[in-house]
Amino acid sequence: MTDSRIPTARLGDGGPEVGVQGLGCMGMSFGYGPSDAGESRAALERALELGVTLYDTADAYGAGENERFLSPFFKAHRDEVVIATKFALSIPPDDPTRRVIRNDPPYIRQAAEDSLKRLDVDVIDLYYMHRRDVNVPIEETVGTMAELVREGKVKHLGLSEVTADELRAAQAVHPIAAVQSEWSLFSRDIEAKVVPAARELGVALVPYSPLGRGFLTGSFVNADKDLTAGDFRRQQPRFTGENASANAALLDPIRTVAEAHGATLGQIALAWVQQRAAVHDLPIVPIPGTRRPGRVEENVAATRIVLTEEELSLLEPIATKVSGDRYADMTFTSAGRE
Repeated sequence: MTDSRIPTARLGDGGPEVGVQGLGCMGMSFGYGPSDAGESRAALERALELGVTLYDTADAYGAGENERFLSPFFKAHRDEVVIATKFALSIPPDDPTRRVIRNDPPYIRQAAEDSLKRLDVDVIDLYYMHRRDVNVPIEETVGTMAELVREGKVKHLGLSEVTADELRAAQAVHPIAAVQSEWSLFSRDIEAKVVPAARELGVALVPYSPLGRGFLTGSFVNADKDLTAGDFRRQQPRFTGENASANAALLDPIRTVAEAHGATLGQIALAWVQQRAAVHDLPIVPIPGTRRPGRVEENVAATRIVLTEEELSLLEPIATKVSGDRYADMTFTSAGRE
């Protein structure tokens, strides 16, 4: 492939300009089983060479290990990258396997300080509320985040898995650059209300898991049988048991389109997400995760694939046929509260 850099898009009104595809870094140290640190570092460098400038992490990924892992790369390329990290999933000291959602001001302030220290930077470019604590008014949460902006510790604000009403309430307090939510050929619930609200407010969408956590690439068929014991996808309903078998059959139309383009299944799935920008008339920057330079090249190449109306029509029904929720507990998602 050529080394031409991908186009750019702006995250929200006045937000940072980034490559139209970002990189989800979680799997480099958390969630998807064993990883090779050297290969992950090479993937980071290759992504930057190809114009990927938005790098996504969170304090909850490996209890801060992912932020620490990324720190040397960020330090070496500080003026070239946009660092996105998140707060809200607190890890109780007595049970490191649990996550407790916290949006209260003291926690947010401490989380930001801890992330700044682990990342070894003076300012976080894009700071997300990872999940919504419904017991804390979102105006209070975003108000605290806005204070971090005024103090120079954060540049831009983001929200993850929020409803349309929550986004509107947040935007009334401080400009929101981006909403991060799951969006793929398998997960399209945000199109009903969240996407129209984002377009109305001038907020960009950052789809996570645009490859259906790898399922849309055909890299595994059943999480219980194909993935290691430490892989968290074994806990997600749509990738196990009868759901997995039913969902595997839904990849057939993606294969048909991929063959027509001489592309992989993953490239077609990503091209579909990238093309949502034109369909919904708002900036969209998906963040597929990978730990391999070759996969980075494959993903970036998807930005140059344009699907025809006939191909889009073939892919359109897939999401309505998916078996199983994307999480065992959907109350943590925008779909669980809309």
